[in-house]
Order: sequence, then C-alpha cells, then structure tokens
Amino acid sequence: MQYSKEESKAIWNQNAEFWDCAMGDESNDFHREVVRPKVTELLNPDPTDYILDIACGNGNYSAYLAEKAVSVLAFDYSEKMVEQAKKRQKRYADNIEFCVADATNETSLMALKRNKPFTKAVSNMAVMDITDIKPLFTSVYKLLEDNGVRELLFFLSVPRQIPLFV
Repeated sequence: MQYSKEESKAIWNQNAEFWDCAMGDESNDFHREVVRPKVTELLNPDPTDYILDIACGNGNYSAYLAEKAVSVLAFDYSEKMVEQAKKRQKRYADNIEFCVADATNETSLMALKRNKPFTKAVSNMAVMDITDIKPLFTSVYKLLEDNGVRELLFFLSVPRQIPLFV
C-alpha cells in the first residue's frame, strides 16, 4: 500500500512516542547488530565531519555519531519524532542540531544549509518511506561539499538483503 505524504506524516506523528519507546537509547537488535556497524563502516565518520542525518527518527544514529565527536544536523518530517529525538538525545545538544524538514521538498531541504557544507549524508532505513526522492537527492547533492562528490550513504533493507550484511 502506498501512503500519501500527508498520510505518512500523520502516521509517524501518531506513532512517534511508541517508536521512540520501542527503539530506546540503543535502538533494536537489527539496527545495533546489522545496520549500525555496516553503515558506520561505509560512512567512516571522523570528528572533522559535519554529517546530515536524513529521516533521523528518534536520533539514535545521530547520538552514536555524536559519541564519536562528530557534528550532526539531523532532520525528520515528523514534528513529534523530532520532539522525541530532542528529549532523548539532549545530552548531545552540543553535537546534534535536530530540525523538522520535508525530504520531498527542495525548499525545505535547502533551508537546512548552514555556514559550512556537510561532509557526508546518511539515511538509515528510511528512503523506502519517502514518497518522492528526487528533491532529496537534488538537495543533498547541493548541500554536500564539492557538490556531493564526497559521501552520501543510504541504507535500506528488504528481507532478502539481510544475509548480505550479517
């Protein structure tokens, strides 16, 4: 079933508290044992990085990056999810800026531009929930230093892909 952008946003706003409680501080086993290690290996975060975390959910991966002294701008479409992320990850306020932004709207995404370009961008298990990814790819290309030449990593999985990462 394909949800509209508005339906998807309403669903995530309605379920933000549940999702945050389910994921907790450390996320679930699949994320901790499969997704996080592989994404981190591919992303190769460095304390000099300024990373854009796309569709950040409750901010678990942003916090993981912040623990490595990485600066992160993390965004999600769901206002309620961003509220949950700010509460849960407040101890990392010096390293993480949480924002609400629409990944399907180039104007909304370009408003994330700060005084320095992002060195890398990452999205964990979220692209499949974004109804139109063209504005996202266009904007991230512009937001990354050297016009996106550096690093952009999207991680998503379907059941048949899981054995590839274990």
